[in-house]
Amino acid sequence: MITIRKEEVKDYEAVFKLTEEAFRDMEHSDHQEHFLVEKLRKSEAFIPELSLVAEDEHGIVAGHILFTKLMIENGSETFESLALAPVSVKPDFQNQGIGGQLIREGHLRAQKLGYQSVILIGHEEYYPRFGYEKTSNFGISFPFDIPEENGMAIELVEDGLKNKKGRVKYPKEFGID
Repeated sequence: MITIRKEEVKDYEAVFKLTEEAFRDMEHSDHQEHFLVEKLRKSEAFIPELSLVAEDEHGIVAGHILFTKLMIENGSETFESLALAPVSVKPDFQNQGIGGQLIREGHLRAQKLGYQSVILIGHEEYYPRFGYEKTSNFGISFPFDIPEENGMAIELVEDGLKNKKGRVKYPKEFGID
């Protein structure tokens, strides 16, 4: 039995450790995700209501997901969206659907807060299960080169990305210009 709730200060150490463990053996990782979470918590992009943990019936923090603000820019116009980064599940709890539960609950909470879309870089076979499509379908690009199939977005509301073309601008904490 997994419960998803808002992350609290008391969870920070457990989230740091589980994020480091979750990405330790990942091929497409810079292995800095646990530090990124710490930086983002202190940033203007941080939305406390969208930093969620998955907790088992014994109070063990099994997973974490973080959505932060980002912008889509195209010269004269700027649109707000969310970045999903990272989603982490403790190795002992992987392949049990916890990541999916975190994603779905995060989408619902983001939608209730008025956010219209989410953008991520991720595995092309995993995220489409939750409704993600290539950002190129929306006319959205990244400030660096990635394989087209790994840049994805989802509209949390109908037409949430309609006419919001441009380039993703990440918060400075991501270390991307």
